[in-house]
Amino acid sequence: MRILFAGTPEVSASILEWLVKSGHEIACVLTRTDSLVGRKRILTPSATAMKAEEFGLPIIKANRVDDGTLSQIASSNIDLAIVVAYGSILNQQVLEAVPNGWFNIHFSLLPKYRGAAPVQRALLNGDKETGVSIFKLDAGMDTGPVLSSLSTSIGFNESSGELLARLAELSKSLLSEALPQLYSGTFELHEQRGDSSSAPKPTREEARLDFDQPASTLENIVRGMNPEPMAWCMVGDEVLRVLSAVENRSASLVSSSASASPGSLFSVEGKVFAVCGQDSILELIEVQPSSKRAMPARDWFNGNRFSERLT
Repeated sequence: MRILFAGTPEVSASILEWLVKSGHEIACVLTRTDSLVGRKRILTPSATAMKAEEFGLPIIKANRVDDGTLSQIASSNIDLAIVVAYGSILNQQVLEAVPNGWFNIHFSLLPKYRGAAPVQRALLNGDKETGVSIFKLDAGMDTGPVLSSLSTSIGFNESSGELLARLAELSKSLLSEALPQLYSGTFELHEQRGDSSSAPKPTREEARLDFDQPASTLENIVRGMNPEPMAWCMVGDEVLRVLSAVENRSASLVSSSASASPGSLFSVEGKVFAVCGQDSILELIEVQPSSKRAMPARDWFNGNRFSERLT
């Protein structure tokens, strides 16, 4: 069966690679157009485009499927489409253009976290469990019937990047079971059940750490915003990115810092802590000062004299 693969970021590229190496026939790859990347704004193909080129696969670059793109898809004689984070909603005409339908891999247990950032939102909300769903696309936002799903516990201090990579591996297991069913037409779909929630892409302002909030909330922000857009705060007039941090529930630490203002820093036994709201403490593990490399928080702390708190 001839497959159209639609995807854009690195996680999509990894699944495309698995499909090719597993012997599935990828007739063409649909991905978004090249974009400007980095401080020098270099026009760069998507990770999926680069992976498709590596395997010599035909590539269609489009930010939305218009009539011209649809004509290219039709000329490829596609039987089935697999979608992983392509980045555009498909209309009914497009959905009907592929005989056996478009099936999307979504990194949540639908109907929870419909939208662009399900992994980030799960971590921001402090969830302990998440998963992967394969569902048939309809014209709505992640509202189609589900083919299969697989749940997993979220690891301690697991970042959104780490969790997404692990969910991508789980999705390959799901696909290995689902594709034979899709090929033979023996699959069953079921409507999504339960309370739905949305997962919009986080903004940079949401990534700012407010030390009046409890440490547990800030830990969730740090984990959910890594690697993009990355949690941050201010040290005086400079931005400090916080790459890794965990709440520390030591009663003695909380007691000793009770009179300090939120955002105040202190160090104990080589570890760096920030005072947070509701009598809580956040341990800073890895940070990145403005215009510098990422480094252990203790190295950053020891190399500076602080007269100001984090804000």
